[in-house]
Amino acid sequence: MTPFTEQVIKVIKGIPEGHVMTYGQIAELAGSRRAARQVVRILHSSSKKYNLPWYRVVNAKGEIGLQEEESRFIQIMHLQNEGITVDDQGKLDLPRWQFHPE
Repeated sequence: MTPFTEQVIKVIKGIPEGHVMTYGQIAELAGSRRAARQVVRILHSSSKKYNLPWYRVVNAKGEIGLQEEESRFIQIMHLQNEGITVDDQGKLDLPRWQFHPE
């Protein structure tokens, strides 16, 4: 596992309940500001293995990036269960829910 991948996993595991982070934000905190797509890849390949709260990661517009209907629905349900308001199009108020680690 690369150091970047390790950092991405650490950052995602650190997103508290009731908050979200963006792919780009995670990439930057993990040390590669322009690697948002790598964060997507890591989430896809490692979420189950490392028990990552994948549903707390959204795009920079505050939208759910998943296109597959069932996965989108599952992510919306997880977020709503944590108290995050998500509309039917999968959009949320990013400034309100975004986590900014110190």
